[in-house]
Amino acid sequence: MKFNIVNEIKLSYSRKGNCERSISSSVDAVDIFREHFDADEMDYRESFFALYLNQANRVLGIKKISECGISSTLVDVRIILQAALLCNASGIIISHNHPSGNLKPSSCDIKMTTQIKEAAKLMSMTLLDHVIMTSDSHYSFADDGMI
Repeated sequence: MKFNIVNEIKLSYSRKGNCERSISSSVDAVDIFREHFDADEMDYRESFFALYLNQANRVLGIKKISECGISSTLVDVRIILQAALLCNASGIIISHNHPSGNLKPSSCDIKMTTQIKEAAKLMSMTLLDHVIMTSDSHYSFADDGMI
């Protein structure tokens, strides 16, 4: 039996409820990320989010990319870029937490940031920052000149 069926792909993005907040510093981004991270789990397990911005650095949306274990979380660059393309983002800011309380980026954090930056560049988007958060502080790759 031969089937000539191709599955239809449906993607959706809604601006409903977006607040048109603007990002001008890492602190602005951290404020938004803190609203979405589960404060009760900040010191318990890692989560990873992506914040999507238009050309005027206004927030288009935020997406939880992953939530995993105590000392790591799986991040698929394709998932980050899929959402970026869907909402026509020009800029991306990524963030994850370190339950250990150590703000220093690991070699894996640096490698992942480079991969995301290069992939975004291929799609004419800019990775603006990668913020590592703890329950009481944060580290910004951009503020430290790492991006």
